[in-house]
Amino acid sequence: MNDSIDSKEKFEARAREYDQQSRIALAGYEACHELSACVLAAEISRRDDVTVLAAGSGTAQEVLCIGALEPKWRYVATDPSPTMNELAAIRLRSAKLDGQTEIFTGYVQDLPTDRLFDGATLIGVLHHLPSDSAKKEILSEIAARLKPKAPFVMACNRFSYASKPRFVGAWRQRWRMHGASEDEIEEKFGKILHGAQPPQSEQVVTDYLHGATFEEPELFFSSLFWSAWICRKA
Repeated sequence: MNDSIDSKEKFEARAREYDQQSRIALAGYEACHELSACVLAAEISRRDDVTVLAAGSGTAQEVLCIGALEPKWRYVATDPSPTMNELAAIRLRSAKLDGQTEIFTGYVQDLPTDRLFDGATLIGVLHHLPSDSAKKEILSEIAARLKPKAPFVMACNRFSYASKPRFVGAWRQRWRMHGASEDEIEEKFGKILHGAQPPQSEQVVTDYLHGATFEEPELFFSSLFWSAWICRKA
C-alpha cells in the first residue's frame, strides 16, 4: 500500500483521540511545540509579511503555538485527513487564527512549487512513514517550497523501538501513570507501532535532511524517543 495513503487512513481513524493521546505518548508535547515556535521565530527576522508552512499539521498545534507568538504571520496547514482538518479549524477559530490560516486537505506535494514559504514545520509525521523513500520524499517536497535559507523545524521519534527497551519500559509506565490498565497499554502500543518506522539514529535524520538540501540540523529538544531539530534550507 502507498505509504501516504496508509498514514492518512491511520490518522483519519485516530483523529478524535489524537490530541489527548499525543500528550501522553510524547512526553513534553506542549513544551516541544512551544520551543518549536520560539526557535522558528528567532530564526526569522522580525517582520509581518511571513508565511509558514505547517506540513502534516493534524489538529494545528504548531500553528496555535507559533500564532500565539506571531499573530500577524500567515500559515498554510496541510493534512490529508479531513477529520483532522475539521478539528484544526475549530481550534483555530477559537484562537482567532482562522483568518490567518489556510487549511489545505492534501499532501505537501499537492501544493504548487512556485509558492515559496518563509519557514516550515514537520512535527510528529516522519516516524509514521514506513519507508525511507517516503521520508526522503516529504523532506524534499518541503525543501522545494522554501525560500533559500528559510528555517525548518522537524520533530519525530528516532531510534527503532526495539533498540531501546529501557525507553519502551518508561513509555509503558507513563501510560500507567495516566491511568491505563495493562490491557489498555497493550492496545495503545499496538496503535503506536502500527506502520511506524522511526529514523534509526540522529545521524540518519541528519542524512535525510542533507539529502533534501537542508543545512546541518541542531537538536533542541529530546524526550525518550521524541526529538526536535532546527535547520535551514541550503
